[in-house]
Amino acid sequence: MTAPPPASVSARPGARLGAPRSSGWFGGLDGLRAIAVALVVVYHLFPGVLRGGFIGVDVFFAISGFLITSLLLREADRSGTIRLGRFWRRRARRLLPALGAALLICTAAALAVGRDALVGIGGQLLGAAFFVSNWVYTATGVDYFAKDAPELFRNTWSLSIEEQFYVVLPLLLLLLLRRAKRSTAFVLLLALGAASAVWMAVLALTGAPATRVYFGSDTHVFGLLLGAALALRMYRPEQLGIVASVPGRPAQLRLLAISGGGLAVLIWLACVLREGSVESFAGGIQLATAASLAVVAAVTRPGAWLGRALDVAPLRWIGARSYGIYLWHWPVWVLGAELMGPEGRTGAGVWTLGVGVLLITVACATLSYRYLELPVRALGLRRSFGLLLSPAQGSLRRRRIASAVLVLLLLTVPAVTIAVATAPSRSSSAEAILRGQEALRKKKATPPPAAAASSKPVGGDITAVGDSVMLASSPELETRYPGISIDAEVSRGLGAGLGIVEDLAKRGELRRVLVVGLGTNGPVLDDDLARLRTVAGTRQLVLVNAHADRDWIPGVNADLQKFAAQHRGVVVADWNAAITPRPELLAGDGIHPEPEGGTRYADAVAKAVTALQQPDEAIGFGAPRR
Repeated sequence: MTAPPPASVSARPGARLGAPRSSGWFGGLDGLRAIAVALVVVYHLFPGVLRGGFIGVDVFFAISGFLITSLLLREADRSGTIRLGRFWRRRARRLLPALGAALLICTAAALAVGRDALVGIGGQLLGAAFFVSNWVYTATGVDYFAKDAPELFRNTWSLSIEEQFYVVLPLLLLLLLRRAKRSTAFVLLLALGAASAVWMAVLALTGAPATRVYFGSDTHVFGLLLGAALALRMYRPEQLGIVASVPGRPAQLRLLAISGGGLAVLIWLACVLREGSVESFAGGIQLATAASLAVVAAVTRPGAWLGRALDVAPLRWIGARSYGIYLWHWPVWVLGAELMGPEGRTGAGVWTLGVGVLLITVACATLSYRYLELPVRALGLRRSFGLLLSPAQGSLRRRRIASAVLVLLLLTVPAVTIAVATAPSRSSSAEAILRGQEALRKKKATPPPAAAASSKPVGGDITAVGDSVMLASSPELETRYPGISIDAEVSRGLGAGLGIVEDLAKRGELRRVLVVGLGTNGPVLDDDLARLRTVAGTRQLVLVNAHADRDWIPGVNADLQKFAAQHRGVVVADWNAAITPRPELLAGDGIHPEPEGGTRYADAVAKAVTALQQPDEAIGFGAPRR
């Protein structure tokens, strides 16, 4: 997202409305920025409230493409060219001070917090500093929507796409405006934006990883491109800005319908879209971009009613600081989540953490805006750096600010150096999973003991198929049931697990007790459960329920319990109940068990296996069971 220009004073009576002023201010856009950053912040800090709040980033993209292109066009008309060096220096002056402060301070804080907050910090800092975070995260397989062991600066992916756009756009406009008509430039930007939007949908529909679909510059630049196309379409050279005529009442009503409808669509999408879903990538984000462009086109018209409503002081205040709010909210949340541990991911802890992070975020963004961003914008990077090296110069206020920044650098730079040098290579959850993988690797080298001729199941009687939670618990399952057959894998859902079970059945390797733990990574479908029961046949079936801070978990657990109650020879292993009182036994992601947590997982499975050996009445089996 882009740093907004300084707020402008309101138009004087008789002033020409609609044209962008020297500060680059457009009516209504600060308020729209406020709505956009609110969507993102609520989505991140209060999980489940706005499941699709991630579209706030796409609102920012549309605004940024429109605004930056409008300013470049105005410069081209006034000076006859686009001065590339000046444009890029202006972008650096607006973006780098706040970004640098956030990176330094949050990394130093992460050193104090420790644990998972420092994982991969060196690569993250390099990605953020050179505005290639989106490709760094794509290469390393980071999932934007995952909250288990999240990267401290994951939110810088969008800044990277914007900065890459800011490098290319002025070059493209300079070439097009010299050699072609503006209408040609409009058509080209429109075509490129449409191609990017379609490309995102195509990759999503063909099964590409969500990381590649969401983080790719090629797949996610369309909001910026279409915003730029809108600016070209609305720009009037003779007015050095947007259409200046004030619309009459009928036109106002049309503008209100367009802008109000666009806002309604955005709020609706923020409520209904599912994170990481194909529907979000193949229609949802594209629709959010179209709605954002409709709002931008309508509210920037002079005197537009919704534009006036969005210009109210509170929204403009938030909008002016939206860049800082976006920068700070995510790393502060990551640090807070690390400090609170699993308690901050469930129940009242989620709201306690969210409210605390929100207050800290607003405070940091306000301080950054007043004492860092505005002074640097006024002085420029070169003069600001000179003042930093010679803090005795300048006014008293500037000397104080320079001294404070110098102290900040002296405190944080050594801490950042230590943080990068001592950062762990893996998160605690990755360590838990690796421990399970190593246990299974060693187990494969040792022939399993033969199944005992006993009515009480032993390891040789049990096949277990599961996800990374089962994988992390596999050493304890093996201890409880020596010789158990375990097939567990990271990010596996019930659909993929069914294929494993069917293959085992075809090969005659499915034992008389089947344990399935596949509810962590997504909802379970009734048809999949019915298919699982069919494949299991007369075998006893244990369904391990799930424990995670994900919105589908309650539904998964309810569906598993309902299915077990309706089918003979099926019982639920209540992992959720076993671990909920002891969240400290989980890794930092609040999902994967560490050794003692793995023991609880194995205990829950053992309890369910034992229950299956009892008469139906003893374990609450009642008609109608099939």
